[in-house]
Amino acid sequence: MDALLLSRWQFAITTIYHFLFVPLTLGLTIWVALLETCYIRTQRPHWKEPCRQLVRFFGTLFLINFSLGVVTGIVQEFHFGMNWSEYSRFMGDIFGAPLALEALTAFFLESTFLGVWMFGWDKLSPKVHCLCAWLIALGSNLSAFWILVANSFMQHPVGYVMQNGRAEMNDFFALITNPYVVGEYSHALFSGISTAGMLVIVVSAWKYIHDESSREAFRQVLKASAIYLAVGVLGVMGSGHMHTQYLAVANPMKLASMEALWEDANPAPFAAMAVIDQDHNQNTFELKIPALFSLMLYNKPEGEVKGINTVNAEMVAQYGNGDYRPDVFGLFWSFRIMVACGGAMLLIALLIGALSHMNRLELYPCLLKILPLTLPLPFLANTAGWFVAEGGRQPWIVVGLQKTAEAVSPNLTGLEVFLTMAGFTLLYLVLIIAALYVAVRFINKTSIPFEGRDA
Repeated sequence: MDALLLSRWQFAITTIYHFLFVPLTLGLTIWVALLETCYIRTQRPHWKEPCRQLVRFFGTLFLINFSLGVVTGIVQEFHFGMNWSEYSRFMGDIFGAPLALEALTAFFLESTFLGVWMFGWDKLSPKVHCLCAWLIALGSNLSAFWILVANSFMQHPVGYVMQNGRAEMNDFFALITNPYVVGEYSHALFSGISTAGMLVIVVSAWKYIHDESSREAFRQVLKASAIYLAVGVLGVMGSGHMHTQYLAVANPMKLASMEALWEDANPAPFAAMAVIDQDHNQNTFELKIPALFSLMLYNKPEGEVKGINTVNAEMVAQYGNGDYRPDVFGLFWSFRIMVACGGAMLLIALLIGALSHMNRLELYPCLLKILPLTLPLPFLANTAGWFVAEGGRQPWIVVGLQKTAEAVSPNLTGLEVFLTMAGFTLLYLVLIIAALYVAVRFINKTSIPFEGRDA
């Protein structure tokens, strides 16, 4: 058993588990804060109490999700010292700074006011309690910012010098203003809004169909959550488009691999699908849309895009002999899975939004009944997007500075990694099943009566 391969699998599995909860946390904190703001500001008496109950309803779902995110995130950080000690030795001075700031400025802020929010319903004024909700949202999203500052350095190193075989930070401002952070953070923020919006729509549709006493309350939620989901998906698309354009400068290998573009092209086509033969540096079949890839990158139907073979040759000249290609097949199809899921979610938002605002949901009960089947869409999109982001920098763990094979702990054995990987994978699975059971039972047992009805 190869310790390097198993360590990569272990970190990937832990990260996928963790990333099931992180985007949902980011989006749900904002959603709950918006709901509580609505509760504070609404002038409609018949909406006041249902709105308060909805805040507690979705706040409880957030707490269940948050607890799983913390558990998986803590274990993930131990990997850096136990599985990837050479990585920690090489760039711990840089990577440690944003992680420390994440704990000191974001996690403490989030966790402190989360406790105040949980236990302060009858002890704080409504406005102060609402302020706590917004501070939780600020803390969780600030936490994501610091994590992505660290990750962006791995993708596009800036603000460092090499000293004694180690990367050391010499410009903290350059680290936090890394242009890579803008694309990664905005994409993660809107992904969180999309994930939370999709969950809220699915839960609301379920309650609308199966809980008659809560129907009117969740009719109103469907109207608002459709807008929330649409904003999230459109934001994901816009930020993703912006970040993809930046990849042409920051990481042309990742960009070319996402399109399985082997040779330079001007204009470059967009491959809707392809049969990829990475062993022979070619696609045996392609279904292409002419000039679309250049249009996406340069906002005009012309412009050269470097192919995988060209970029690989340049990296060989710069870094020495080797194969600097990532998993082209995985990147190509992961990108398309992500885009397809996003498109499907936007259609759902537009459809549910239109029907709910026209008060015609009752005419399409089958649509609401099948909506729960679409809940995996944002999680599938997030996982595919994570693979594009992290798989696209391989074989580097820090692009241009350290390869993944050089970062693994030297004294680690394959058996040790396998046993811990199997144990934690099983444990996380049990925890997720338990959390889903608690969440589903809570959703089914909680009703929110609503006396009035808004047009």
